[in-house]
Amino acid sequence: MTKDFRFTRITLPAGLVALCLGTPAAAVDFTVGDTQASIYGFAKLDMIYDTDNDLGDLAARPRILIDGQQGSDGHLTMHPYQSRLGFKTQTPVDGSALVTRFEVDWMKNPPEGGDLRLRHAYGSWNGVLAGKTWTNFGSRLSRTPIIDFAPSPGQSKSGRKAQLRYSMGNVHIALENPDPDDFKDSVAAGFNADRGVYKADADARQSMPDVSLRYQAAGERLAYSAAAVGRRLSVDSDSVDDSAMGWGVSTAARFKASQALTLRGVVTYGDGIGEYLQNNPSAPAFVDGSSVETISAWGANLGASLAVGPGAVNLGYGISRADLDDVRSAGLAGAEGANKQFEAVHLNYIWSPASHISYGMETSYHTREVADGRDGDALRLQGMVRYAF
Repeated sequence: MTKDFRFTRITLPAGLVALCLGTPAAAVDFTVGDTQASIYGFAKLDMIYDTDNDLGDLAARPRILIDGQQGSDGHLTMHPYQSRLGFKTQTPVDGSALVTRFEVDWMKNPPEGGDLRLRHAYGSWNGVLAGKTWTNFGSRLSRTPIIDFAPSPGQSKSGRKAQLRYSMGNVHIALENPDPDDFKDSVAAGFNADRGVYKADADARQSMPDVSLRYQAAGERLAYSAAAVGRRLSVDSDSVDDSAMGWGVSTAARFKASQALTLRGVVTYGDGIGEYLQNNPSAPAFVDGSSVETISAWGANLGASLAVGPGAVNLGYGISRADLDDVRSAGLAGAEGANKQFEAVHLNYIWSPASHISYGMETSYHTREVADGRDGDALRLQGMVRYAF
């Protein structure tokens, strides 16, 4: 049987490329039999200067120095680790399209990159998706384009999980991988006094999937979503055999105010929500004696994009905050230095002088506050060059 190969190239308008920095900007398409396939990706160079402490290949906010901590100022780094390669297919099967997608980058161990990482690997047919892709709880409607690879805090999670998802119109329900390796999200046994991050309990276990539900719809100018997640957080050891139920809710919207101006916003809250809240400063739960207790947290994010010339000016603000009163009362090790709040402001200009090419310049301001009230801030300057295919 002779296979039919047809190669074409798709491009997007320069302004749209700038506003869709996180999505494939172009692709090499071809057909093999009944299957339409696309190879896509980009090579990206990030040029970063931290005027304060080194925040890493992406802005790792726990690295921000707070009152009483010493460190060096002025750090330059250049890396290509956000570069991406992907492959998509679409095949008609019994009247419905069977879609598959595989995608990798080189940011396996943030905040330092360099190792190959699987971003997406899934198939979807007849409303059923199986594999690893964006968490169903997350909504990309509120994602103001930024150059730094670290998402702005306060949103629903901008991350990917192994899952089984069913979609029916605007409604999506999923069973998601509870393994903390996906989100580095587990029950806390203590905290690092220097960076404020928590130490996972060695006996934390996962016995049931996280369940997420999302409704998302769009009109001519307004797109919106509402999502909820429920999860079980457990520890099983000689001294602790307990579980707690965690939950979270989020609502997001994107509004096309004019041909040039787009506004975005999201509010997220939960008790035991953990990393389903983007950049949650703390854990979803902690061990208190012989019991597992949940930690509540909330976040918000606002942004605007204004088309200017061949690109867009993007301004965004995000905050995420955890309630650590019970953690401090329980006397957990390092609790006074536990991260309580992260904030970030991003201002950039991203433009495309030609198809497949994007440039960008960004300044971002980040803050960190810990449970005992100490805080600190950091300024990052960043530029990027991206060549897509």
